[in-house]
Amino acid sequence: MKNVLVTGGCGFIGSNFIRYLLGDTDFSGRVINVDKLTYAGNPASLEDVAVKYPDRYIFEKLDICDAQGIQQVFERYAVDTVCHFAAESHVDRSIASPEVFVDTNIKGTFTLLEASRVQQGFSRFHHVSTDEVYGSLGKSGYFVETTSYAPSSPYSASKAASDHLVRAYCHTYGLDVTISNCSNNYGPFQFPEKLIPLMILNALGGKPLPIYGDGSNIRDWLYVRDHCRAIWMIMERGRSGETYNVGGECEVENRQIVYRICDLVDRTGLAEHARGSSRDLVCFIKDRPGHDFRYAIDCTKLKNELGWRPEESFETGMEKSVAWYLDHLDWVRRIQSGEYLEWIKTHYNG
Repeated sequence: MKNVLVTGGCGFIGSNFIRYLLGDTDFSGRVINVDKLTYAGNPASLEDVAVKYPDRYIFEKLDICDAQGIQQVFERYAVDTVCHFAAESHVDRSIASPEVFVDTNIKGTFTLLEASRVQQGFSRFHHVSTDEVYGSLGKSGYFVETTSYAPSSPYSASKAASDHLVRAYCHTYGLDVTISNCSNNYGPFQFPEKLIPLMILNALGGKPLPIYGDGSNIRDWLYVRDHCRAIWMIMERGRSGETYNVGGECEVENRQIVYRICDLVDRTGLAEHARGSSRDLVCFIKDRPGHDFRYAIDCTKLKNELGWRPEESFETGMEKSVAWYLDHLDWVRRIQSGEYLEWIKTHYNG
C-alpha cells in the first residue's frame, strides 16, 4: 500500500485515521484525502497535518458520486488502496432527508468500487460501516459478523446496501475487500451535533441536556483511536472478503453517558450555571422514530485473528474527550458559528 485514498477524511473518524496513519504507524506512503466538505467535513481539522507532511498528505475537494472526478484521482495518484469513510451518518438527518443518504452512501460507494475494479495494481478496498445495519438488540445478546441485517432507519438501510455492494464486488469481480462494522465512536474532532460533544458543550454553557425517551437505550462506545488502530490492522492483515466487527466493549445507557459528562464538566469548575449540578439541566424529550433499543458488538473475531484490543475504557475515554473539547473551544466555536463554512468557500472555491 503506497497510495491510500481516504474518503471523508475531513470528517470525525476519517481525520483521526489520517492522523493515526501518518503519525503512529510504519506506513511510509501517501494519503490522498477526498472529501466533499459538507457540513461535517472540516479541512481545518487537518491543517497541522498538511504542514507536517507536505509530501505525503494530499487533499482533493470532490464528491464521491462524481465518477469522472474519482477516476481522475485514481489515475493521477496511482491509487492502490481505498479506506472508505465518506457517508452521511446522522440518523435524525436521514429521517428528515433520506435522499441524500441514498445518493452518498449507496451511489458514492458504487462509484468508488467501479474505479477500484478497473485500477491497475489495485490492492485493497476497505469499507467502514456501522453496527446499525444489524437493527436492534434486546437486553441480551451481541451482534456478530453473521448476524442478519435488519436496518431501522434510512441511514442504516443505506449503509446496509453499501455493505452488500462491497461484498458483491468481491464475489463477482474478485476485488480484494474488507468490511468493518463498528459501534458508536467518540473522541476528538467529533461534530458537535453528536451525543457526547453536544452534551459536553451544552453542560459547559448551562444549556438543556435533552435525552430521547427515558434514556435507557444502550450503545456500545468505541474511542476513535481504538477504532483507527482496528481499521489499520484489518487493512494490513485482514482476510480478503471478510467482515470484522469493532466494538469498545463498553455498553452504557444514554442517560448514564450524560450523567457522567455532567460530573466531569462540573469537576472542571468551568460550567456557566451558577449553582447546583449540570445534572439539573437534563430533560427527557419525545423519543426518536424507530429508535433502536440496544447495540452491542462481539469483536471476538477481530481479537482472535488480529490481536486487537481496545485500549481505552469508558472512564479514560470520557475523561480524554471532555479534556479535548475544553482545550479546543476555538475549533468548536468555528464549527458552531458556521465560520468554517466561509473558510472553506474562501480556500476551496465554494
